[in-house]
Order: sequence, then structure tokens, then C-alpha cells
Amino acid sequence: MPQFFFQITNTVALLALAWIGLVIFPGRPAAAGERPNVVVIYADDLGYGDVRCYNPDRGRIPTPHIDRLAAEGMRFTDGHSSSGVCSPSRYTLLAEGGTGKPGPGPEDVTAAHRAAWQRVFSQPIAGGPTARGFDAYFGTDVPNWPPFCFIENDRTVGIPTTLLPPADFLNHRASKQGPAVAGWQLEAVLPALRDRAVAFIEEVGKGPAPFLLYLPLTSPHTPLAVNEPWRGKSGLDNAYADLVMETDAVVGDVLATIERAGVADRTLVVFTSDNGFAPYVGAAELEQRGHFPSGPLRGYKSDAWEGGHRVPFIVRYPGVTRPGSVCHALVHQADVMATLADVLGAELPLDAGADSVSLLSLLEGGTEPVRQHAVSCSSRGMPAIRDGRWKLILGKGSGGWSKGGDEGPDVQLYDLEADLGERRNLAAEEPERVRAMKAAYEAIVAAGRSRSEASPVE
Repeated sequence: MPQFFFQITNTVALLALAWIGLVIFPGRPAAAGERPNVVVIYADDLGYGDVRCYNPDRGRIPTPHIDRLAAEGMRFTDGHSSSGVCSPSRYTLLAEGGTGKPGPGPEDVTAAHRAAWQRVFSQPIAGGPTARGFDAYFGTDVPNWPPFCFIENDRTVGIPTTLLPPADFLNHRASKQGPAVAGWQLEAVLPALRDRAVAFIEEVGKGPAPFLLYLPLTSPHTPLAVNEPWRGKSGLDNAYADLVMETDAVVGDVLATIERAGVADRTLVVFTSDNGFAPYVGAAELEQRGHFPSGPLRGYKSDAWEGGHRVPFIVRYPGVTRPGSVCHALVHQADVMATLADVLGAELPLDAGADSVSLLSLLEGGTEPVRQHAVSCSSRGMPAIRDGRWKLILGKGSGGWSKGGDEGPDVQLYDLEADLGERRNLAAEEPERVRAMKAAYEAIVAAGRSRSEASPVE
């Protein structure tokens, strides 16, 4: 899970991505009014098959607002996060550009606890979004872990003085006990992010300067803290399914605000997810009820199999992307940075965006692939490398939490065009291809990058 969940800026969009030592140099100057606003919405643990337009036959959760975004823009069917778990994927999106049992914690809050919390939480938080290029920040730390409070810019909103009630650790809500502000409600997190995003768009949308809104959501990851209007709404007797619907509604609220502000025709919207569906929130039960969170893919969150890192990936760019278009080209979330640089007329230096290539030609309707290779890893670091339609996994099994495949050979090779479900391992039949793809992966690692300007790999 990432440290920060909601970050906003009203500077020129690409310059807001100049954190972690990255410097963006101006390239082709853009004419006044040419640069679009940018809104990036990043869902948490939303599976490929959880969005209805990606899984019309085996998906039973209505997602009308995300579906509408796809109908108005471009839906990528082969889009990937860098990892089967949250933090590496979110790092990739920004720098390229697990839920467990409740841990130990104080059972009773003493005066010493409160004094320590007062001392710690009165201090500014160093190295946060406002120190990395954003003009403003609002969000939480990992929402199912302490501290249970909001953070605004570089300060906690209030000082924690208590602990969460024990009931908050049932049914995939909170995961670890720790300091909380009085009256903290897990259900309040998602609406607060929505409200701040809506207010920001309403305010800055009035001005002529382009803005960037980075809205990495806390849902539908745990805590499965569904608000009353959405409880039971999915009809699947599953809180995760209800939370997907509530998440979709938040996306709808953001899109409606963009329209109401009169800036929809000059706002580029990206929607994607940091990894696949988390199986511990009811995979078997959902599938028994006819909903398959990974759609046709094998595996789930954490895995090197496609269900771990092939995710919904939608871009709406009015006047550029053809409404209702579908792109089957291989793309990666690392590509967001180079794409925004291209859109905004900036030039990435060679030491930035090491694995990022621009998707603009695809958004414009081009059919020529923009990348040949892409790497995504499992939660345990087992890598999977793509070479066009081919996928090589350098290890046995899922590399994550899913079972199976451990009895097979030490490598897995799949032809995803013929076998999207990764059921037939062709490694023994294609030894030369395995050697070539392994060599390509090793070359990427040795170079420290795959971007073509500095590496012959692409």
C-alpha cells in the first residue's frame, strides 16, 4: 500500500511529477489552451474482471461510470501494473512518471501513550507530496493501518488519542491496531477523498491554467467499509462487490464535476488499478455467484500470472481518442509519464522515465506497437517478461499467494494470444525462445532501463 492516497496540484501538470529527483525539461512549447488538464484516478486492488466492460460475460458487478469513461475514450485490454501488489506499482506510476492479521498494539491507552502521540503527531511529516512537487495534499496513510487519521499537506488532521474499537478488525476492515483520532470512521475515508477532489476541480476549473489531480483511491482495497447507501447494492452478498459499486460512483462524481466545471473537453482522464483482485475478500464466494474478478485471467493480486498485474486501463482524451475505441497493444503504467510529457510538449531527459514510452500514437488511433517488452513482478519478486504475444515467468507457480504450478519446470512460457488463461506451459517446446527472452530480461536489468533512447532492448 502506498504512503499517500490523494494528491492535488494547480501547477502545470507535468512539472508536478518532478519528485524523487526527477527534473522535467521543457520541450516543444505548447500554445495557450493546448495543454489539457490531467486527472489520474488510481483504484486499489480492482480486478480486471471487476469492471463490467472488461468482463461482460462473467462480471456481475455494475460499473456504469467506469464503463461510460471507456465508452467515451480508449480501453486498453493489455495494460499492466509493474507488480502484483500495491507499493511497487504506485512507485512506478510516480517515479516513472497486504492485508494481514491484526498486529500487536496497546490494549489500553495510557497517559504515556497519549504524551508520545502528542509529541510525534505534532511534528511535520517530512518528504511528503508537498515536498515532491504537489501544491496541496489530502489523504490518509495506509487506511487499514495506523495512524487512523487524515493528513493534510504535511500534518495530521488532529492528534490521535485513542484506539479503534475491536469491531473494526472484523471482516477485512482494519488490519493493525494503533493510534486513532477520536471518533474515526473507516467509512469516512472514500467520501472525504471524493469531496476534496470535487471541491478542487470546482475551484481550479474556473481558471485558465491547466491542473493535475492525482486521485489514488483507497478502494476497493480493505477496509471493506461500505457506506449505507451501497450495502447490499451488488446483490452478491459480498462487501467487496458493494465497495466496487461505491468506488464506481466516486469515479462518476469526479467525471460529473469535470463536466459541470465546463472543462471536460480539455481534460485528459486516466483510470487504472494498481494490481488485481485480492482473493482473501471472497474470490471463491464471488465466483460461485457468477462473478469472476479476474475475468478470463489466471491468478489474483500478488501473482506473476496475468490476474496479478493485467488491470483495467482507460484513457479519455477528448479530440484525440476516438470514443468507444479498444486498443489491444501491450502498455504499462510506467508509460503514463512519457505520455504526459508528449501531450504537454515536454521532453524527458535520458535519466528519467527509464521504462516509460509514450502512448500518444495509440491514443491517436495508431496501430503500431509502442513497446515490445514489459516486466511485471509477483509479490515475492518473481519476474514475468513480455515479448509481444509471448510471456516468460522466471520461476514456478504464481510467485504470489495463488496455489498451483509448483510441480512444473523452473520457467513458464505462454502464448497469450492463444492461451490468455496461461494453462499450457510451452517452455519445453520453445527452448530458444526461452533463452532469448531471458537474455532480453537480463539486458534490461543490466541496463537499468528499457527506454529505447538509452537501451537497445526496445
